[in-house]
Amino acid sequence: MEFTIKTGSPAKLATGAIIVGRHADGKSVDSAYAALDAACGGKLERIASRGDLDERAGSLLVIPDLEGCAAERVVVVSLGKSADFGDKAWRDAVSAAAKWLANGPARSAAVSLAAVVPPGRDAAWAMLHGARLLADATYRYEATRSKNGDKPRGAASVALLTPGKATAALRTAADRGAAIAAGMALTKELGNLPANICTPTYLAETAQGLGREYKFKVDVLERKDMEKLGMNALLAVARGSHQPPKLIVMHYKGGKTKDKPVVLVGKGITFDTGGISLKPAAEMDEMKFDMCGAASVLGTFKAIAAMQLPINVVGIIPTTENMPGGGATKPGDVVTSMSGQTIEILNTDAEGRLVLCDALTYAERFEPAAVIDIATLTGAVIIALGKVPSGLMANDDALADELLACGQRAGDRAWRLPIWDDYQEQLKSNFADMGNIGGRAAGSITAACFLARFTKAYKWAHLDIAGTAWVSGDAKGATGRPVPLLTEFLIGRAQG
Repeated sequence: MEFTIKTGSPAKLATGAIIVGRHADGKSVDSAYAALDAACGGKLERIASRGDLDERAGSLLVIPDLEGCAAERVVVVSLGKSADFGDKAWRDAVSAAAKWLANGPARSAAVSLAAVVPPGRDAAWAMLHGARLLADATYRYEATRSKNGDKPRGAASVALLTPGKATAALRTAADRGAAIAAGMALTKELGNLPANICTPTYLAETAQGLGREYKFKVDVLERKDMEKLGMNALLAVARGSHQPPKLIVMHYKGGKTKDKPVVLVGKGITFDTGGISLKPAAEMDEMKFDMCGAASVLGTFKAIAAMQLPINVVGIIPTTENMPGGGATKPGDVVTSMSGQTIEILNTDAEGRLVLCDALTYAERFEPAAVIDIATLTGAVIIALGKVPSGLMANDDALADELLACGQRAGDRAWRLPIWDDYQEQLKSNFADMGNIGGRAAGSITAACFLARFTKAYKWAHLDIAGTAWVSGDAKGATGRPVPLLTEFLIGRAQG
């Protein structure tokens, strides 16, 4: 989807559809709506106010061939009641318009995003997040479908309308929104690909392709390299698989040489059977999504490289399959991690923390400003928080607060859970420094407490995205989260 920014009379725009907003109670409309209503002698408001437009934010009313308007269709989107208008209502409205545009008959469109914004937001915020929502709605998975010759559908070009001057800041915001959507599309595509295609090698090749495209360095460590480093926790997970494990390290250097990097660590289990602690068969197909942490790091790198953010970022992706087999790690085995700490593997299905702990130790060499790991780590986080926010745990309050605020701005929210030392008792082992599970109680928290033992050298946050990285049911597929949160965080860090 290509974006332009336009000012001027919306009534004169000859386009397939023009989308404008109206509060359900009629107390507030955007300036483009008012201009169209004036051009058609008040007919637009008469139609919209007679009850055809539902009060719910995101409801649509399509009016073809409105007299006085050059557009083929005027689409009025409800902003909900003016008293309840906020970020969610605005996003619901833009998301509904985006879905209609992505699947509708109009091949070109104009959208009024910035005329009515939630309290505390400005036109640049609306341009960035509006462009992201519009572009994201166009994603479709096609990789393993037979080609059926469908005609192109949806809007290929969209004019973003602004009531004021089309400034460079607004252009930058729109471009950033499109870049974030492109990063989300990559994250979704990697998550949606079947595990017989999206292997650890495939992830490594994807990272190398990004490096070539955007001119940043990518290192891929092989099994022998990890053996030399003493990454025995990561390698323990890989023992049952015929696919070679990889440790992917991406170096984006957009900032000053002296600036410490932000390090993103993404869990890359390309398929998780549970290993010897085998999972139930039902819905095991969804375990191809267990690499969505890795996919989100790759998507974030695509976005920040396209935006040319002036910041240094390192991406670390430990990736392998977790399979049963004659060589697989067994419950009760003890391994020595790269940090030197020993781990009794009580459950081989608690494998994500094993690959992450060695990657988190590896991150120390970069003397990071902050480290954020992203992982589909625990089913327990879904029980605790549902599918709405990602779980957030951190060893630094300021970093946690920064991420929470970024998630709120991006509409990709997280919720903080504690990792008090009290929970560390649950990880006691009679035969090693720690066990890799802490029992049923507080499963997401004890998983983070395990990781915390490997992050004492830097400021660290952990995002458990098991509830937000994909959806099940008829709409099954990867969501692209938390790319919006991560890019919002990095944009903020780049701006100082």
